[in-house]
Order: sequence, then structure tokens, then C-alpha cells
Amino acid sequence: MAKFFGTNGIRGVFSEDFTLEFVHDMTLAIGTYFEKGPILIGYDGRESSPVICKIVSAALNSIGIDCNVAGIIPTPCLEFAVKSLGYSGGLMITASHNPPQYNGIKPAAKDGVEISRGDELIIEDIYMQKRWIINPQKWGITGTEDRAVQTYLNGIISHIDSKLIESKHFKVVLDLGNGAQAVSAPDFCKMLQCETFLVNQNIDGKFPGRGSEPTPQNLSELSKTVIDKSADVGIAFDGDGDRSIFCDNNGEILTGDKSALILIQHILEKNPNSLVVTCLNSGSNIEVLAEKFNSKVIRTKVGSVEVSRKMVLTDALIGFEENGGFMFGKHNQVRDGCMTLALMLDMLASTEKSLSEEIASLSPSFTTKDKVDCPAQKVPELISSLKAEFPNSDTSDGIKITIDPKNWVMVRPSGTEPIVRIYVEAESQDKLDTLMSEYVTKVRSIISR
Repeated sequence: MAKFFGTNGIRGVFSEDFTLEFVHDMTLAIGTYFEKGPILIGYDGRESSPVICKIVSAALNSIGIDCNVAGIIPTPCLEFAVKSLGYSGGLMITASHNPPQYNGIKPAAKDGVEISRGDELIIEDIYMQKRWIINPQKWGITGTEDRAVQTYLNGIISHIDSKLIESKHFKVVLDLGNGAQAVSAPDFCKMLQCETFLVNQNIDGKFPGRGSEPTPQNLSELSKTVIDKSADVGIAFDGDGDRSIFCDNNGEILTGDKSALILIQHILEKNPNSLVVTCLNSGSNIEVLAEKFNSKVIRTKVGSVEVSRKMVLTDALIGFEENGGFMFGKHNQVRDGCMTLALMLDMLASTEKSLSEEIASLSPSFTTKDKVDCPAQKVPELISSLKAEFPNSDTSDGIKITIDPKNWVMVRPSGTEPIVRIYVEAESQDKLDTLMSEYVTKVRSIISR
């Protein structure tokens, strides 16, 4: 088990468990794993990110590795630039959707995809044994990289019918969440002749607008703006811009599962006989949809690294998570908020229906999630108690309790926060509400023992 890497990179509270000394030594380990440069460094808008960037670049230089700094960019922009511009690897300084006091590091391999779980363990071993490079033949140097954003946007546009989208003059509301997509998504919409309305557009590491994680509960301003402006679609990004939650033309906030189904249908119509990768906690309708296009679904543990690396291994076309993380393999096998927006605009341009009408044509599905505070030391007892009550459950990732194919509950510890997440799918809204209420109560009761 990894000690420092969680579900998605290394994260901690800056100056508490994520100290500059820790950042320095962990960067030495990551640099030793990469072996050579140049390494591309990017960061989000958190207040601690610039000073962490200086420590990271200095640590890499101290073991003879050159690096270039791209400044504030979204995580998928860094990953695409690593792959496209010939870097040996990348380091994104971000804590994604975590609260402002957190920060973290996400390493990307030279293929532009997050490093594998096995490589995370290699880095941790180097760190624990302090087996990093010493006495390099020469010091590394730090430069700048100003091509990342334009390279990223050009890459995205190459995969869609940009002329058709331009002809539609879509109205788009972007809730940038005070995050890193502010440097790319508005420019992307301008390139496609969209009339764009911005919400929470100023980069601010305190995330004052609605917090760094887009959830149905905090997207009322996005919904209101879509209605007020009669927009075709709205989208909200998380802090580092790799996840996206959509709002339809009626102001309804869509779950990640629902928006993924719409996009997958659009992509598989053009690319039947494909592979789709998703996590254990995604809804069951994906298998039904894939079968219509003679395509297959592979399930993984929860986490974008699990999905991304499985996509690389299987050459899958599509990957997604229920949290709004969507991956289009022809572009890059990583979550990408702006690429996801591009695919949604491509879908809308190809139909006479509105987004709400497209959603209404899907088979009904009822999914939800919640979270409960839970200290790490209580997790084993929680999972074992549930396993004792439901012995036939899947415990490959937390515990998934399947009542029948349309009704299940999954409980798993977060890899980034001291909480457990509870996911539910049910055959009706009433059943969904009942199951969630029952299991939140059950989980809290076990934790409080």
C-alpha cells in the first residue's frame, strides 16, 4: 500500500504534513525516478503553489535535471504538453478539489498520463531509503515554457468539427471556480465563436466563489446564469480543471454519469466496437449503452490513475468517472475538463435537439453520493463490519453491496481526505433516497462505536 500517494497524487495541508522539506525530498525521489530531464512544471492558483514550484525546480536542478515552468495551467494542459512537446515527465502542483489549505503534487509520465500505481511505489521506496541522485555531473537549469496552453487548445480542436460548432454560435456559461481552467477554457470558446458568459472567473487560491469542487449543491449561480442568458449549456470545472460538471439549457445540473452517457453515445455512434473504461462506482446503464454499439466496458477500482492506466494498457477509446472526470483516448488518456466541453459542443452541433432533450432520451437512472467524516483508523472496522453483515459483497475497493443489478451501495475511504464516500444506484428516486438515508445512518453508527 502506498503511504504518501492517495487516489490521485500526493496531497496534504501545506506547512503541516505537506511541508517544504517534504516537498524537497519527495521531488528528489521523483526526479531520481524520472532519471533525466527536461521536466515540465505547472501549478494551480493556490497561494502556496508558487513557493512550492521554486522548491520543486531547485530540487530537480540539484540532482542535475533541467526543468521548465509553465506557470498556472490546468492539469490536463500540463499532461498534454508533456506528451506533445517532448518532456521526460511532468509535475503538477495542485490539490485538485481539496480545500484551499491543501496542496499536492501529481507526477505525469512522458506519455502525458499519470504514473502507474507501481511507479508510485517505486518513488516512495526511493524516498524512504533516500536513494536519490547525489553529486550529479552538472547542475540542472530552470527555464520557462510558454507554448503549453496553445498546444493544448490546438490539440483539443483537432478532434472536433470546429467549423460546424462555429456555425452554431452557441451560448456557453463557464463556471471557472476561481481555478486553472480560467487560462484556457474562455480562449477555447472564443476560438469556436461561442458567446461566453463567465462565473467565478478570477483565479484565486482561496476559491471564494463556490469552493474548488463543483457539486450540485454549489452550482446555483451557474444554473441561474444559464437560465438568465438562455444559454445552450453550462459547465463547471474543479480547481485544477480536469473535471467538469454540466448544466443543461433548463438549468438542471447533470451528474457525471448522465453527462458521460450522452458523450459516450455521441462518440460510439462514430466509433463502434470500442472499449470504455470506468470505475466500480459508476452507474449500470453504461453496459447497456455500450452493447448497442457492440462495445465493451471494463471496470476498475476508483481513481483516475486506475482508469487512465487501464486505458493505456487496453487502447480504450473512452474512460470516465462518476465525479465528472471524462477521458477521450484520441486526445489523451486523462481527465480533461476542456476536452470534455469540446465533445459536448461537438455533440450539440450534430443534433437539432437541446441538451435537456438529449438527456430525456436516455434510459432513466438514479444515482447519488454523499460523504461522512471518518478518521483513517476507523476505516478497517467500518469495512469489516459491513462485510460481516453483507458477506457476499465486493471488497476490492472499499465495499460494494449489490442488492440486485439496479440497486447497490458502495462505501469507500477517500484517498485524499479523512472521509468515507457513499455511492448509491437505485431503480427509482424513492428507493435511492431510502438507501442513502439508511446507509449514511448505518455508517455513522459504526464509526461512532
